[in-house]
Formats: sequence, C-alpha cells, structure tokens
Amino acid sequence: MATKPLKDVVAVGKKYTQQSTGVWEMIRRIFAVDSNRSNGVPVKHFRNPPPGGLDPTSYDEAVTTPAADIADNPYWKRDVRRAYPTLSTVTQRDAVGLLTMGSAANPSPKLLAGEEGQKQLVAVKQEGEKGLAAYFESEKGTAVLGENGLPPMPAAFGRKSAVKYDLGPQSYEEKYPCRSFV
Repeated sequence: MATKPLKDVVAVGKKYTQQSTGVWEMIRRIFAVDSNRSNGVPVKHFRNPPPGGLDPTSYDEAVTTPAADIADNPYWKRDVRRAYPTLSTVTQRDAVGLLTMGSAANPSPKLLAGEEGQKQLVAVKQEGEKGLAAYFESEKGTAVLGENGLPPMPAAFGRKSAVKYDLGPQSYEEKYPCRSFV
C-alpha cells in the first residue's frame, strides 16, 4: 500500500490559492514558465458566504442561559480567576456579645450550660441593642484598653522588628562632629 502512487494529490500551493478557470487557465499554462506553479492569490475567506447568501430563518440562536442572562449574574460571581474577599461586619450588638460571653470557639466561664445559658444569651442580645457605650458604662471592670489607655495593637504576623545598629568607635574626637564610615 505504501508503494502505491497517490492519484489525487493536490499541491499545497493550489490547495490554498485561487486558480484561473476555463480559457484563462489554458492561456496561463501556455505563457507560464512553470505551469504547475501557483499564482499566489490566496483563497478569500472574508465574507464567505456573502451577506444575504444564507436564509435568515435557518440561524438558530445558541442557548447560553443562565450565563447570557445579565439579571442576577454579576461579574464577581462568574469570575473564577480571582478570589474576591468576603466581607464581614461586626455590629455593636455582636461586639457586646463577644465581650460578655465570648465566642463559640472561646466561650466565657460566666456562660452557664443548658436553658440557663440560652437565657443568658437572650439577655446579652437585649443588652447589646443598647450599644457599646451603655455596656462600657455598666461594666467598669472590663479591660478593653491596654495599660496605657490605648486600644490593643493588631497582631503582627511575620513582621520583623527594625534592625538596631550601634555606632562603632569614632576616629575623630568628640569636639569634631564628623563620623567616618570605614
């Protein structure tokens, strides 16, 4: 099979180029230096088929819902390349609850178990609706501020403190205000 000559092989130059037809092809072959050479005019892909060449009722619109539906489809929901931050808010009521009874991960020892604890949580919710100012007025002993009266500093993860350096012995006397960096 591999030794059999191929009959219908078309040259690459003729496959991707337009050729003359009819009488003009015969005239081209007579005057051409190499009659098997292509003329080099590329096949037209632009506007093929021409406008109006297709029946307008034959087009079927692709069904791309819900992706094409612009209602309830904002960009941040579709964009999977970026991990947008999720927003969280802590209201004053939540802050009062955290200060008095702690969180689920770190509950306060004042929180009782069972129904009594649920009653305490309901009371804390009602107290939290008054706000943080009312909570701080009623609870004078809560230590929210630091020892110098400032709020706590945020945790520094992976931050290194500045490198302190000491000046070595100076080559000049104290009366001459110049340092040498040798």
